[in-house]
Order: sequence, then C-alpha cells, then structure tokens
Amino acid sequence: MELNSIKPSSGAKHAKRRVGRGIGSGLGKTAGRGHKGQKSRAGGYHKVGFEGGQMPLQRRLPKRGFKSHLLKFNAEINLSELNALGADEVDLLMLKAVGLVGELVRNVKVVKSGELTRKVVLKGIGATAGAKVVIEAAGGSLVD
Repeated sequence: MELNSIKPSSGAKHAKRRVGRGIGSGLGKTAGRGHKGQKSRAGGYHKVGFEGGQMPLQRRLPKRGFKSHLLKFNAEINLSELNALGADEVDLLMLKAVGLVGELVRNVKVVKSGELTRKVVLKGIGATAGAKVVIEAAGGSLVD
C-alpha cells in the first residue's frame, strides 16, 4: 500500500448539490425553494421555535421546577453503607478514598436507610434526626 493510492471507500464521498444551474440539472430556476414566500428569499428565515407570531410552545407552557447548581457539592450515604464500611471513625476524606462519595463533594449527610450494628464516630459529617438516633443507639456519636 502506498500513500498516493489510498482512496475513500465507495459511497463515502459524493458531489455537493449544485442548485440554480439550469433546467437540465433538475434544480434550476427556483433551486428547490418553491415559489415566493419567506423561505424562498435570501436571508429570509426565522428563529428556532418561531410560530408565525403565535405564542410559541415554550412560552405557552408553565415554568416548573428548579435544580440547584450546588447539588454536585452535596452527597448522602445510608446507614447500611456506613455499616459495610467497617471503620470506627469516618470522615469526608475516608468516604472519598473508598469511593462512596464523589471528589467534588464538600458536605455529606447520613440518612436513615438500612441498619447499623456497629459503633461509628462521624467526624465532620451530618446526619438526619432519624439516623442520629440509630447511630447513638449503636454506641456511636457525631463530632463536628
């Protein structure tokens, strides 16, 4: 194989459509644009979603919902994940190292889901009221 003999596979390249080049081409005169109207004119078009002056769909529908840009910095773990961790003291760096929370996370909260059978001390990690009761019942504590 030589560099000067390399060709694209058949059907990969095709000639560009040349419009407005006479009757015989099949795309002469109006060049496939039809007769008259905004779409036939040079530069005559409208923005996306324009409905001819009618109130566009995206403005007729109600606005709803909100997604905070701070969500990527917050994470939550449940009691069963905490139990499976097998550590006596848990902090944010440890959770990141194990892969339970993402690298961008700054705030972690423990939620009451699953069971906790071992004593765990949480350092710099929050907990919901229900989770706090379960952690303290198991002999653990929360340290700020």
